[in-house]
This record gives sequence, structure tokens and C-alpha cells, in this order.
Amino acid sequence: MSPTFTDLGVPDRICEALERRGITEPFEIQAATIADATAGRDVCGRAPTGSGKTLAFGIPLVAGVKKAEPRRPRALILAPTRELAEQISTELRTFAGKVKIGVVYGGVGYGPQLNALRNGVDILVACPGRLEDLIEQGALSLSNVEHVVLDEADRMADMGFMPAVRRLLDQTNPDRQTVLFSATLDGDVAKLTRDYQQDPVRHEVGEETPDITTASHVFWNTTQADRREITAEAVGAAWPAIIFCRTRHGSDRLARQLSKEGLKTAAIHGGRSQAQRTRALADFSKGRVHALVATDVAARGIHVDGVASVIHFDPPEDHKAYVHRSGRTARAGETGVVISLVQPNQVRDTKRMQRQIGLDEPFTEPDAAVLRHLSPAPGRNMRDVVTERNGSAREDSREERDDRSSDGAGRGRGQGHRSGNGSTARSHNGSGGNRSGNKNRNRRRGASSTNGSGGGNQKPGSRNGSDGGNRNGSENKRSASGQGSGDNAGRPGNKRSASGQGSGGNAG
Repeated sequence: MSPTFTDLGVPDRICEALERRGITEPFEIQAATIADATAGRDVCGRAPTGSGKTLAFGIPLVAGVKKAEPRRPRALILAPTRELAEQISTELRTFAGKVKIGVVYGGVGYGPQLNALRNGVDILVACPGRLEDLIEQGALSLSNVEHVVLDEADRMADMGFMPAVRRLLDQTNPDRQTVLFSATLDGDVAKLTRDYQQDPVRHEVGEETPDITTASHVFWNTTQADRREITAEAVGAAWPAIIFCRTRHGSDRLARQLSKEGLKTAAIHGGRSQAQRTRALADFSKGRVHALVATDVAARGIHVDGVASVIHFDPPEDHKAYVHRSGRTARAGETGVVISLVQPNQVRDTKRMQRQIGLDEPFTEPDAAVLRHLSPAPGRNMRDVVTERNGSAREDSREERDDRSSDGAGRGRGQGHRSGNGSTARSHNGSGGNRSGNKNRNRRRGASSTNGSGGGNQKPGSRNGSDGGNRNGSENKRSASGQGSGDNAGRPGNKRSASGQGSGGNAG
């Protein structure tokens, strides 16, 4: 029988806050590390993304941190990306009570971060670059930091942050507690552990790389000309989806093209301002968009449950990148599908990558209908996504204007996401795969709609307007059982009804 949070010594006030969110039993990494971290031991934990690390280090910090003076935080959490830092701070605030949580990262104005530090922050979540910048400005001191957490240390090493991490650790209290979490514990991470941890207790959970065997994998023969159309059909059959592109420009272009197909999309990459990136993640995690179009670097640290499919629009750099991309779906007991779009000149490299990761899947012709049997049913109605996304885009635009008018040091600029409306969505009639000659004329006109008879619950990207049926799916809610009931979500071309199942829980 696994221990409860109470068994692990978690204070009642935190247990009650977790229970209100439906979190009643600790994940494996939490059960293994919380007691040691609460006791003040240095902890070295190896755990994959999505295993619940945030609560594993966050609960002991919130339970034991002392009150901070202005500009002198008591605890520091270092994270490799802005998105992960924001997600950690948001998660901690759900049970922090009177403990003050602050977050600093680049790409946004200095003003709010400086104000928070002046008012006093007990636990500071930070990216190394902006934190060093603020220290050089005299905005804060780390001399009172008694607890340090290094989250996704392997990612920080991959991104070249290790020298900065070492400089920051050298400025903290020499008697500090150091807790480190990483998907791997070799190379620079092993050196960091030897140099900065005192007799750490080591806990390892899961495989060193994400387990991609829980997902289904399909490899589709495509060409440069038809990739976009195939991607739209795939998202229409298995959403929410994360689509990986090689470049920022490619991500923006594909997001615009998919929007013209009637899909609600959001792009996330290093060229987007922080307000845009935050809004894109919020819209995706709340089911307001069908697809997140991302580059590899920008997607690091994104932890969203309930992703139905991962689409490799551009091939991954190597087999490791394939594994990390693919690990975004089929998490925490869920199902999911990974789709690779393979052009003729990419077949040889893709087959070599398959051998390196132990896959032996055939190369087949695209068939979106197959995806409906390999991925969970969506927990949202398509019309709800359209309505919420339009409102969200307006809110995003307001936030961008606020960004540009506030303290602009380090502020990113960019246009808000284009909101799709009824004039850009196209539906296609017909009872099968027949494509009428009107399609090209409609495309040239830009906003035509053919006579679609599939009903209002039809998902975008569908070619079969006459078969749009209702399918009950469950929203992913944070509950102990992972069970939930959702809206009627239309699967285009699917005549049968099925009941979907989602999994919740406390993913870190």
C-alpha cells in the first residue's frame, strides 16, 4: 500500500489544499523524495518529464521555508525555460497559502519582477539568465537562500546554463539544502552533483528517457506539397495535438495555414513575446486551441496532460529528439499517437532512427481515420473551442498592448495570434474521399464554404461533412481516479459513439 501525503509528514493545510484539487495520493517520485527533502537532506532524483516532480520538491519547500526579507529570498528554484518557470510558480501558488512565490525570467519587463523582489519573496522561481542580470543590477541577493532546487538539470546542461548555475550556487548560503531533479544523471549533471551536494540521497523512478511504447507510432509517406493538408486532417482526427517544426518561421507559417483550414492553432517559439507564449500555453492546456505548433527548444518544459497526438511535421534532429518530442503524448496512463510525415528523401534517415529506438513500423499512405482508434476522444466540443479561442485572441491582443506600454526592458514584441472566425473555415461535402473541383476555386476566393451537411459538432480538418457524429469524451480533470465526463465532441466521419477516458493527477 502506497503512503499518503499525511504519512509522508505533509502538513494538514497543504494536504487539504491538494485534496481540493483532487490530489489525494502521491506519485512514485513524490512518495520517494518528500520525506527526505522535508528532513533537510540533499536529494538527487532521476525522474522523467510528467512524473510529478513539481510537487516532489514544492511541498517540502512550502512546508519549511522561512519568511524572507525584501530582496533576499529564502528558497530558489532554477528552471531552464520561461514556460517551465511559469508552470512551477503557478503550481506552487495553488497550495502555498501565505508563502510568497515569485518568478523571474527574460522576455518580459523588469518592473513587476523588481516590485515583487522589493516586497519580499519567500520562494523564487527563476531562469539563470534573468536572475544573473537582476543580481548584477543589485535587485536581490542570494546570501539568505537556504534551499535550492535545480529542476530539469539535464536540460539546463543541454542549453549551456551550467556555468551560470554554478555561479548562482556559489552565491547562496554554504549550508544550503540542494535538491536536484533530472531525466539523466550523467555528464555535467553528475559533476554538479559531486561539487554542490552533500551526501545526497538518490532516488530513481522510471526510465532515463520517456517511455514512448505507451503511444502508437505511424509513419506516413508524404511530399512537400501535401504535408500541410495531411497535417490538418491528422489534427482533425486526433486533437489536441502538438506539431513540431524545425524553424520559427516554419512554425508561424504552418499555424497560419492550419487556421485557414478552420483549425484553432497557437505557435510557440523563441521569437514570440512572453505574453504570446504564456497565452498559447494557457489556451492549449485549457482546450481552447486544437494544435500547438512548436519548435524543439520552445517546447522544452511544456507539461500538458491529455495530448492526443504528436506530429513530426519536420523530422527530428536525431533519435533522442524523436523520443523527447514523442513523450508529450500518452503520459500518465493515457493513450496517444505519434505521426511522422516522411518525404522520399527522408526515408533512409528515418529508418535508421527507427532502428536506434527499437521501432519497426511500416511506412504507409496517410489515413486519418486510423487515428481515431489510436487516440483518446477529445473532451471539448469544436464550437466551444472556436468561441473561447476568439475571445482569448482578443484578450491576448490586449495583453500585448499592455506589454508594449509597460517597462519595456527585455520585452519581446510580436503580433497576437490571429483569431479564426466563420469566414475562414471551410467544410467539404461528400460522403467519402471525393474532392470536388470547387475546392481550388474556394481556396482562391479564400473564405468559401461548400455544402457541408455534417452538423455543428464536426471537427475542423474533416473531409467527410456528412458523417459528423457525436462522441462523448472526458475532460482531463485533476482527480484521484483520473475519470471525468466531458462535452459531446464531434469526431468527423465517425458514426459510432464511444466514451472517452482521461487521466488527471499531479504531473510536475
